[in-house]
Amino acid sequence: MTTTSIEYEAIIGLEVHCQLATATKIFCGCPTQFGAVPNTNVCPVCLGLPGVLPVLNEKVLEYAIKTGLALNCTIAKYSKFDRKQYFYPDLPKNYQISQYDLPIAEHGYLEISLEDGSKKKIGITRLHMEEDAGKLVHAGSDRLAGSSHSLVDYNRAGVPLLEIVSEPDLRSGLEAAQYMQELRRIVRYLGVCDGNMQEGSMRCDVNISIRPKGSDKFGTKVEIKNMNSFNAIQRAIDYEIARQAEALEQGERIRQETRLWEENSQRTISMRSKEGSSDYRYFPEPDLVAIEVAPEQIEQYRQSLPILPAQRRQRYQAEFGLSAYDANLIADELATAEFFEQTIALGSDPKQVFNWMMGDITGFLNERKQKLSDLPFTPQTLHELISLIEDGTISTKIAKDILPELLTDGGSVQKLINQKGLTVLSGAELSAVVEAVIQANPKEVSQYRSGKTKLLGFFVGQVMKQTQGRAHPKETNELVLAKLQGTD
Repeated sequence: MTTTSIEYEAIIGLEVHCQLATATKIFCGCPTQFGAVPNTNVCPVCLGLPGVLPVLNEKVLEYAIKTGLALNCTIAKYSKFDRKQYFYPDLPKNYQISQYDLPIAEHGYLEISLEDGSKKKIGITRLHMEEDAGKLVHAGSDRLAGSSHSLVDYNRAGVPLLEIVSEPDLRSGLEAAQYMQELRRIVRYLGVCDGNMQEGSMRCDVNISIRPKGSDKFGTKVEIKNMNSFNAIQRAIDYEIARQAEALEQGERIRQETRLWEENSQRTISMRSKEGSSDYRYFPEPDLVAIEVAPEQIEQYRQSLPILPAQRRQRYQAEFGLSAYDANLIADELATAEFFEQTIALGSDPKQVFNWMMGDITGFLNERKQKLSDLPFTPQTLHELISLIEDGTISTKIAKDILPELLTDGGSVQKLINQKGLTVLSGAELSAVVEAVIQANPKEVSQYRSGKTKLLGFFVGQVMKQTQGRAHPKETNELVLAKLQGTD
């Protein structure tokens, strides 16, 4: 891309589709699990066969309201479903049941952190429920162009979705990626969506236009469809801003269209002209009744919400002294945050808990592609481990050595170190080892006493080697120093 002479401002809004973590589809009892044999999770209802009627899954409504509340939205007193008409092979009914003019939630916001540490509120225009379409599988290509033929898998048809539409408040690819990351944290905290973008259970369409900086008029909007990673969102937006700016500089008009992000070439490519809402010929869904939720029920949902990521991050900085970066790391997943808090509640130092969780424990989990919740390791076990280090019963090295076994098998730290004979050596037993090391290295002793005091570390290391890391660190230093200086 060439450099432009005019400074442009991007106007960006996101439409995010979250696949809800319900056991069954939105209007029928078919299962929703990912990866099933094609066209096995289907029935007459989700295939739109004649003579069948949809029935709303109550869990979908609950999840929609909880998400709306978490995003500071107003929950509608009266809401309804609509038919969105369009014809495509993956849409078995040739219409999609969605919500149009009366969505379940509107007028909310989500707050993101900017690079300079400041906060920015991103408006939420609306949140509505709808059913997903099926999936086209193109043979020989990831797109229709270049494929020899296409197959249709209707397992996903009728899977419940929440569509969350932001206001055009975002100004860069980085801001958009941060918005998506925070939204993903929230839906995962709520348990309404697993957020697995690589499986398509959370995906994003970007609406983007540019205008000269200082202008209050919107430019022509371009949509980029179905991006499923934070990096792709950021790169696609940054590319599209540069593409549109270059086109305007060369006197071209920006066309209102839908484009795709091509990962291999790192560019957006034209897909089709962009439809307007009139093209979908919305009308109220005649087979579903309107939705009215009692205020008391909404309040029950509000009271059941977990403490959300932003609140936890603030608390971790204010109460536990973590940096903003560290607070963000530990609050990223609800299970991790709860484990962290439960360990601290037992009396462990917050920074010690953070260091163990984000260091050795995370390394173990990443290596084995596991989650903390998959293991028998508990907050009580971590608290016991840290306590035994602090009171000198074991060294940090011993703790690191036995951690994999504790993570795999759980159980008592004290019992394990007793079984393995791993308690820290001290007193007369340690003094005897120090004396043996001093006697075995007369040359180094002479050099130390001649002024090469850095050799202290050599002697301490030899003691640690002889004891396989079981020597009490502080006491070892004191004993070695006393022996070398002849005060013992």
